Amino acid sequence: MNKPQALLFDLDGTLYRGDERIPGADEMIATMYRQDMPCWFVTNNSTRTPSQVAEHLHTLGIPATTHQVITSAEAAAYYAGERFPGAAVCVIGEHGLQEAIREAGLVPAGDGRAELVIQGLDRQLTYAQLTEAVAHLLAGADYLLTNPDRQLPVAGGVLPGAGSIAAALQAAAGVEPTVIGKPSPILMNYALARAGVDAANAWVIGDNPRTDIAAGLEVGCKTVLVLTGLCTERDWRRRCEEAGAMPDAVCDGPAELTAWLTSL
Repeated sequence: MNKPQALLFDLDGTLYRGDERIPGADEMIATMYRQDMPCWFVTNNSTRTPSQVAEHLHTLGIPATTHQVITSAEAAAYYAGERFPGAAVCVIGEHGLQEAIREAGLVPAGDGRAELVIQGLDRQLTYAQLTEAVAHLLAGADYLLTNPDRQLPVAGGVLPGAGSIAAALQAAAGVEPTVIGKPSPILMNYALARAGVDAANAWVIGDNPRTDIAAGLEVGCKTVLVLTGLCTERDWRRRCEEAGAMPDAVCDGPAELTAWLTSL
């Protein structure tokens, strides 16, 4: 693996776990900056704006700017704006997705018919929202899903994720969504365009074979699995084989990855 021109980092499980920084993640990113290595932070989380994600990273001592953060909400809004310019949309999602849709110039359908349903995670979801979205889908609206994660890990357990909401919409309307977030290549291609690099010159670094590693392999990036989140030394190979996504390299965590990168 040659020295990359950009590093595309996953966040939760890779640089932090919830509100806890993974040991060495702050020094790793700071070292990459000193090495003039561009770092980008690519997340399936659609609930936060890039500025909120950057602020969260800062609170954990990880230096990041809003520009470096790339969310599935941004990618979904960009995708929608390119393919459905000016479309009336029905949105199920929190502030991050709502703001991305607004910035893309898409218009809420209100009481009218929506041409597009864009759905992410919404922890205040109501039955009325599901009913409205299903009505639009049955009337022919296209369907974009920010990310297919069915579970959202939190302290003490898991919450239903965006993919769980999508499962309800798919069951009721019989419509398959276009998935934007990892493992879909759409988010990764959007991130590569933002970074201004070819896939062959970028590394994707993450903890989840089914999302991070699979997405990187799909677009032709080199991939590095870190054993700081989902996978352990005992089970990473099994998990990767089950996901059909074998990484190019495996690192215990930030310290090993930093040493490797600085040696290239």
